[in-house]
Amino acid sequence: MPIKLRRSLFARFLLSPFGKITVLAVAMLATVGVGVFTFYYVKYARLIEEKLRDGPFANTSTIYAAPRQVNVGDGADAEELAAYLRRSGYTESNTSRAGWYRVRPDAIEINPGPDAYDPEGAVLKIEGGRVTEIISLADHTPRTQYQLEPELISNLFDSKREKRRIVHFNEIPRVLVSAVLSAEDKHFFEHNGFDPIGIVRAVWADYVRRSKRLEGASTLTQQLARTLWLGQERGWQRKLPETLITLHLEQKLNKQQIFEYYADDIYVGSQGSFRIHGFAEAAEVYFGKDLRQITLPEAALLAGLPQGPGVYDPFRHPDRATSRRNIVLRAMRENGYINEHEYQEAAASPLKVTREAVESSDAPYFVDLVTDNLQTKFPDLDLQGNSYRVYTTLDMTLQRDAVDAVRKGIVETDQQWKARSKKYGTDEFPLAQVALVALDAETGAPLAIVGGRRYGDSQLDHVLAKRQPGSSFKPIVYTAALSSALDPNARTVLTPATTVVDEPTTFWFDEKPYEPADFESKYSGTVTLRQALAHSMNIPAVKVAEMVGYDKVAQTARKMGLNLDIKPTPSIALGAYEVTPLEIARAYTVFPNGGDLLNASFIRSIRNRQGGTVFSSQPERTPAIDPRVAYLVEQMMEEVLRSGTGARVRASGFSLPAAGKTGTSRDGWFAGFTSKVICVVWVGFDDNRDFKLEGARSALPIWLEFMRHAHQHRQYRDVHAFEPPDGIVTAEIDAETGELATPSCPKIRTEVFIAGTQPVQACHLHGRGGVTQVAGWEPVQSQPAVSDSRPVVAEARPAARSKTPQSIPVTPTPQEQPKPKGIFGHLRDLFK
Repeated sequence: MPIKLRRSLFARFLLSPFGKITVLAVAMLATVGVGVFTFYYVKYARLIEEKLRDGPFANTSTIYAAPRQVNVGDGADAEELAAYLRRSGYTESNTSRAGWYRVRPDAIEINPGPDAYDPEGAVLKIEGGRVTEIISLADHTPRTQYQLEPELISNLFDSKREKRRIVHFNEIPRVLVSAVLSAEDKHFFEHNGFDPIGIVRAVWADYVRRSKRLEGASTLTQQLARTLWLGQERGWQRKLPETLITLHLEQKLNKQQIFEYYADDIYVGSQGSFRIHGFAEAAEVYFGKDLRQITLPEAALLAGLPQGPGVYDPFRHPDRATSRRNIVLRAMRENGYINEHEYQEAAASPLKVTREAVESSDAPYFVDLVTDNLQTKFPDLDLQGNSYRVYTTLDMTLQRDAVDAVRKGIVETDQQWKARSKKYGTDEFPLAQVALVALDAETGAPLAIVGGRRYGDSQLDHVLAKRQPGSSFKPIVYTAALSSALDPNARTVLTPATTVVDEPTTFWFDEKPYEPADFESKYSGTVTLRQALAHSMNIPAVKVAEMVGYDKVAQTARKMGLNLDIKPTPSIALGAYEVTPLEIARAYTVFPNGGDLLNASFIRSIRNRQGGTVFSSQPERTPAIDPRVAYLVEQMMEEVLRSGTGARVRASGFSLPAAGKTGTSRDGWFAGFTSKVICVVWVGFDDNRDFKLEGARSALPIWLEFMRHAHQHRQYRDVHAFEPPDGIVTAEIDAETGELATPSCPKIRTEVFIAGTQPVQACHLHGRGGVTQVAGWEPVQSQPAVSDSRPVVAEARPAARSKTPQSIPVTPTPQEQPKPKGIFGHLRDLFK
């Protein structure tokens, strides 16, 4: 048809009524379309502008561990310190708000940023593997110590746990850029941000063919728009805003900036309870190295993860990860980024990923406790919408020690239980669970938490699970017993040398019989309280609780911070009432702290975006028991490790001054401490079935492994013996009878007493003489928590075949505590 004729017909159509209606409709649709496009473009442009103004991760609260202290003389390596600073958010260029560092041949220079914990920088000089000098960058003066930036544990972002590590484009190695382009968008630096053909392909696959495998945007800019501003929802209704955001990003940012945002934000997998975002964080998680140090095959592995982080997880699916890596390598070769030789060598290389310290650095159970505390105590703080920095008490070094100890110890426990399971008539072998809690013995601050054998398998935090503590509760029983020396109404005054008979016994309570038994029904006859606790004898424990009163034991437990569910019954002496490992750990703080109960928050401080402190915590110290009683029980617990159920500790070469107690109920326990660290370990089954493995064989090895490594670190190395408070005396006694030793006694030991309660009768089995009086004394003032009690001095006679020791009061006179004299010294005093 001639052109003129076609134009004539078109003009005639436009002038016709139908043509006019058509033109009007098209114009209206175009106007509406432009209006809708403009409205949504402006809407999303404002959203993007707001995000870009503050940075995409500005409104992310972060949780940090406690700062790490470095001292002159400490062993150190510049690269190790650099790795630590990277984990804390530092970079090698001045691009991070946390700070930056520079490694020199003989030193490392640390320059804190505006968000740093400590604004003062320093140069740490290192020679021969040790810090030889610390120079402040503020005034160039020498210092003896320096606090490194606390290590990042987690972000609190969109109510999820996410870890990100921000890097800039010039810090991203070229090999990773090439790998990402080959895997995701090889024309990224050429196109305008989105691919219309890709969108049509997605519509065809998702809605026409109803493919099970949903198609997504193919360009990096579209992926950034989806993940950074729109979330992970899939569907056509998201395509319009995704396209609008993509167009605006391409107008607002250059290609390098877009790639930088993508590299910092893209989701690349999970570890434990944490989502890993960004290639820099992924390099630390999967390879344990800085992003700039990755190799060609490692870059290809990272670039392949965004397509399916769970499918290609190199820890859980190494074969799939290797296959995906090699696909990316092939694409890099086809795109000319690498040659054939490089491709062949990289594709043939084994998959090398490391699990080292992944779970410990995440500390997922600790994070649970912190977030619970934040939600409970600070409901008005918008932690997801504001950039708060939460500093905790977590010691990352001890956390890694704790994870390693649990990992090694639980394997030994599994093997023992599996070997013994047939003895108990079952081939079923469930996996035992475990909990470890470590507190600072001087402040009560939580230092390390392991709430289970693997967070990915169970998120139940066993540190907070209530279980029967068994014999780990007995030190509380003996605390109540020895406090009888301070009670004017006490029926019997008990000391570590008091003797009771360990034999089958029926106890009557509330007109009902209670018949406990010793382990394997083995009984020892007459024993001192020290021996009874050391060897975890059940009958003596119940007898002692009966002497002092079950109500007194329950009251003592509550003073020491245990829950109100503990009832004054005979079974209280054997730890029948449920407590948590965290409660036991906090109760044990009274022993190394002169009777003071310590309670510290998991959160050290909270700062806002401007660096202002919105919360700061101080450990709570509450007098709970008399310091003399605390010292006596601590000394008796040292015997547990020396000759009792915890003797494996000393036999294994752990020689530091320490005390502890095993526990066996349906579970296994060990609770112990030095002057630096308190640690409690629990092992058992989730379904509460009988573990049938004593605490000495299940929990103690884990405790020992942890404490051995914990005290190798400088801040926990200076362990000291526990010093007696005022009002403590020692006396040489016969180990069998608990009476004053004579030269004829075959076994003599030095025992500790609250002054005035030491025995006054010479050993009736091996020596001569009868009851003696001791020099009087003026009582030492009790702590405020027990100020209503006054000392009562008594002599404990042997109870070879009687159910309760007898006591003879002695009148108090002025305080002037004599030094230990032995039997001859006491006899001289008698005849003066």
